[in-house]
Amino acid sequence: MDNKKEISNKIKKSGLTLEERKIMTLTGVLEVVSFDDEKIILSTILGRLVIKGQGLKMDKLDIENSDVIIRGYINSFVYNGKVKKKEKRSFLKKFLKKGE
Repeated sequence: MDNKKEISNKIKKSGLTLEERKIMTLTGVLEVVSFDDEKIILSTILGRLVIKGQGLKMDKLDIENSDVIIRGYINSFVYNGKVKKKEKRSFLKKFLKKGE
């Protein structure tokens, strides 16, 4: 689990490219949760990603560099979960914080 957090701290970029519903290229992948030829579940820096289709295969899997290429017929993909965002502080809060 700590290794996963270390990797996510290094990875700042996430991307998804879909070519003709047959080739999906992903970056920002932290781990493969589960997979079979009809459903692949990935943990990404943007949340959990569920990919459904037919004849799905992971053509390239490079978790160290956070890259995955999936081939097959892709019917759908959905991100689940929330992405943590940095808390925005107002100008006044920043100004008062500096004065302390």
